[in-house]
Amino acid sequence: MGVGDPIGMAVAHAQASGMGGMRSAGDLVARVQLAKKLRLVEAKKYVADKIKVSVNELSDPVIMSEVRADLGFGIMMPLGGTPKGLECKFNMARVLDLEINCLKRFKRMAGL
Repeated sequence: MGVGDPIGMAVAHAQASGMGGMRSAGDLVARVQLAKKLRLVEAKKYVADKIKVSVNELSDPVIMSEVRADLGFGIMMPLGGTPKGLECKFNMARVLDLEINCLKRFKRMAGL
């Protein structure tokens, strides 16, 4: 199974959903799992270390809503003036030290 494999993505999505998806850090952990080829436990530790929370706090939607808002990672119900879409992905890529394909493509198309 490669990174672009649909079965691998389904497994990562199932794990992420179990952590609360975007309501907590499930989407971040799944992204790191696939991008860095880490097991679930390793990916959770990686994300927790990068965003400066404990591994247990990753699944707490209250704590993670604050962390996500502070880091500009996006929240479930974004308010006016808060990061959305690609801006959130740029912030995630910077903080989590990830290369995100759509951002590479955007930069190329924008001549950045």
